[in-house]
Parts: sequence; C-alpha cells; structure tokens
Amino acid sequence: QVPLVESGGGLVQPGGSLRLSCVASGTIFRINVVMGWYRQAPGKQRELVATITSGGNENYADSVKGRFTVSRHNAKNTVYLQMNSLKPEDTAVYYCNFRRGPPSPFDYWGQGTQVTVSS
Repeated sequence: QVPLVESGGGLVQPGGSLRLSCVASGTIFRINVVMGWYRQAPGKQRELVATITSGGNENYADSVKGRFTVSRHNAKNTVYLQMNSLKPEDTAVYYCNFRRGPPSPFDYWGQGTQVTVSS
C-alpha cells in the first residue's frame, strides 16, 4: 500500500474556489496510471468527480463540468483538483485515487479531505 496524502480542503462560501492536492509518497509511478478524485456526501454513495489518464485525457462528472479541473504532475506523483464556482451540493469528503490495470495492477486511496460549501 502506498500512502496518498491529500490537502487543500476546508470551508468556503458558495461561489468560492478551492484547490485540492494529493501526493503519493515513496514510490514513483511511471505509466498507465489513472489519477482521480471521488467524493462522498453524508448518506450518499461515493461518486466519481474527475479522472485523468497518463496521456492527459480528462473525465468529469456532469455535475462538475465547467467548474472543476483535474490536472497532474507525474514527476511529483501529484494530482490536483481546482474547484471553482463551488455550490453547497459540492459539500463532501473528497478522496484521491491512483489506479492501474494489468499486468501490474494497484488501487490506492487517500484518507479523504473535507470540503464544506456554506455561507
């Protein structure tokens, strides 16, 4: 298991912005690693927010398209989530995820960081 350390969560007013970061410590990931963000609101299932492949292909949940941007820095084993125009319904615990398929699969999760959007 490789630790993923998240940062950047907090309390923000509606319409505000936050930037989440997630870094993997101790191991360098090279290729075919999908990095992403998921979130879980109270009483709801964990859902996809955004992912980005090694080649830079991005995928977003419909609810965040045009407001959130995922990016990555491979040399730093880091994935970011820039969140703009935040809404109260974005309130959740946000989890980062690094995963890779065969022949050397893995699926690592961060511990989660709280994002609260409230006036």
